[in-house]
Amino acid sequence: MGSPRRILGALGLLSCLVLSAIVPAAGAAAAPAGATAAAFKELPSVPFTQRYQAVQHGGLVRASNSSITCRKEEAPQAEPCAEVKRGAGGVNSDYDMFYTEVDKDPDTYNSTRAELKIPQGAKVSYARLYWGGNLRVGEQKPPEDSGRVLVAEPGGAYKEVLADTVVGHRTDAASDAYQASADVTPLVRKGGTGMWTVAQLNIAMGRSEAGAWGGWTLVAAYEQPQEPLRRVSLWDGFEGLAAGAGRDAARTVGLAGLNAPAGSAGRVGVVAYDGDRGNLGDSLTVTADSGRRVSVSDAENPFNDVMNSTITEFGQASFVRQPEYMNNLGYDADVFDLSPALSGGARSLDFTFTGESQGQFLGVLFVQTDARR
Repeated sequence: MGSPRRILGALGLLSCLVLSAIVPAAGAAAAPAGATAAAFKELPSVPFTQRYQAVQHGGLVRASNSSITCRKEEAPQAEPCAEVKRGAGGVNSDYDMFYTEVDKDPDTYNSTRAELKIPQGAKVSYARLYWGGNLRVGEQKPPEDSGRVLVAEPGGAYKEVLADTVVGHRTDAASDAYQASADVTPLVRKGGTGMWTVAQLNIAMGRSEAGAWGGWTLVAAYEQPQEPLRRVSLWDGFEGLAAGAGRDAARTVGLAGLNAPAGSAGRVGVVAYDGDRGNLGDSLTVTADSGRRVSVSDAENPFNDVMNSTITEFGQASFVRQPEYMNNLGYDADVFDLSPALSGGARSLDFTFTGESQGQFLGVLFVQTDARR
C-alpha cells in the first residue's frame, strides 16, 4: 500500500445545480493546500430531495462496486472470508476488513471497477457519482478527505472529482458514516460505455462492532429515440434508519407527477450502507396513489432482508465488476422490479424503508417508469 494522493486543504463546494470540479489527478496532487474553494458543508442528516427528473425516450443505468472487503475471520462464528466473498452469510463486524485494490497504482490505497452499459446510440442527459463509507473502524479517517475521489473513465487516467453538494456525515457511538456526491455528466458523456474505476474512497479498515463498509455508485440517465417514453427520477439524501418502531425506524420518499399508465413497466434502484446479510427487519414497500401496496424483493434480496450487501438487478448480476464479490459486507446498490406496483397505473408512489435489527443508512433512490404519450 503506497501513500495516498490527498489534498488536506479545503475542498470545493458548488451549487448542486452546477457541474462539479473535475481536474486531472496529477495536477490536483501538486496543487498547494488552500488552492481549492472553501470547505464543503456537511450535515448529520440530509433529507431526500429530487436531484434530477426528466420525461424522455431512454432510461437509467448504473455502475457500482464496494471498496473494502474481509481479510481475516475474527469472530468464532464467522464463515470463512473466501466463502463470504462468494455469497455466504457474514457481517462486516465479524472480520478484519481491508481495502480492495485493482489498479496496481502505488499511489492509491483502494480502487475498484464496474461496467457502465449505456445503450448504443444513446446520449447521456445526466450522470451523478455517489460514494460513502465508515470513517471509524480499527483506524479513524479524517472527514475532510470525504469530499474527494479519483475517477478514471474507460481507458483513461484518474481525474479528481470533488463533492458539489452537502455531504451527509453522521457520527454516533458505533460508526462515523458519510455519503458525498458530484455531478459528472461531462465526464460520462466523454467516457461512455465501459469499465469505470473509482479510487481513494475515504473509508477506514480494521475491525469494530459497527464494521467497515464503503463503496460507490454511478447513476446515468440517457436519451435513446428507439426506446419507450419514460419518466426518470433521481433522489438522494442521507438518512439513518434505526431498528424498532420509533420515529427513526422508517423513512418514506414520495414521487409525484409520474402519470404512469396501467400495466406500466418500471424499476427502482437503492443505494444503502451498513445493511448486513442475515440481520433481519429491513424492508422496502411501495404504495401507489390507487392504494395498491407491494413489498419489494427478489431472489437475492428477501422481503425482510432487502438491504443485504448485494449489487444486483432483478436479483441477478447485470454488469461486470472488478472484483465481483457477492456479499459486499455492508454496501448495497440494487435495482428492483417496480412493475407490480404500477399494474393499476400511478400518478404518485411512496417508497417506505424500515431498518434492520442493527440499523442502516439510506443514500440514493432512482426510479424509471413508463410515461403516457
